[in-house]
Amino acid sequence: MADYQQMDMPEFPKNGKRIIITAVIGFAILVLMFKSVKKIDGGEGGVLFKATTGIDTENTYSEGWIFIAPWNDLIIYNVRQQEVLEDMAVLSSNGLEITLEVSSWYQPLFSDLAKLHQEKGKSYLDQVVKPAIRSASRSVIGRYTPEEIYSTKRDAIQSEIYEETKKILDKQYIQLNEILVRDITLPPTIKTAIEGKLKQEQESLEYEFKLQKAQKEAQKVKIEAEGKAEANRILNASLTPNILKEKGIEATLELAKSPNSKVVVVGGSDGLPLILGNN
Repeated sequence: MADYQQMDMPEFPKNGKRIIITAVIGFAILVLMFKSVKKIDGGEGGVLFKATTGIDTENTYSEGWIFIAPWNDLIIYNVRQQEVLEDMAVLSSNGLEITLEVSSWYQPLFSDLAKLHQEKGKSYLDQVVKPAIRSASRSVIGRYTPEEIYSTKRDAIQSEIYEETKKILDKQYIQLNEILVRDITLPPTIKTAIEGKLKQEQESLEYEFKLQKAQKEAQKVKIEAEGKAEANRILNASLTPNILKEKGIEATLELAKSPNSKVVVVGGSDGLPLILGNN
């Protein structure tokens, strides 16, 4: 059998255990630091959950880097204005089904973000905002007839839905910024009937306007004619024969001053002067 030389094994460094322990501790520290450093981006807010006492309801953390204990947790919320579009079927005051499309602009209240998380959680949109919009919309639409909804009351409906939704959300740590009624859809037969009725009303108003205008014009002509007649009556009553003669003499004397050749004859058939010229 061949002889084998015994190979010497490398000696383990005397401080090897210390190096390993130091590396493990350093790695653990890095992991803990990674878990402890949190970043909140712009337009976000943070809620701190403490493992020992629960949610910190006194503070809302704003954007930037923050340090927390590694056994705690930071829940991030979007605190910018957000939009939700609701398409729903509602009933008018006479029970007619109407399709309503409503857009809502909302955002969580930054100062009450911890309370919102504690009581509602991150699903507050589905649990609070949408039900509030639907409830307010059904309540408001139920006060109006299809004719009012289609023609004259759209702005009032939008305003009332906003006010009623806001009353609900103000108690839920949510700020409602705006309600926009994007579309109201009536059944085709009802819509056609309303449009026909509105057209007839418009034509009636146009006819009444023209009639009133014609009556005013006739009244104006009548007043003008009566005025002229009264003026003529007063004038005729004031023109006596002596006044006419006096006016005739005055006019004749003025004409006599003209440089044109003429002959003035005094004593006509009516007692007024006569002017005879070349023509």
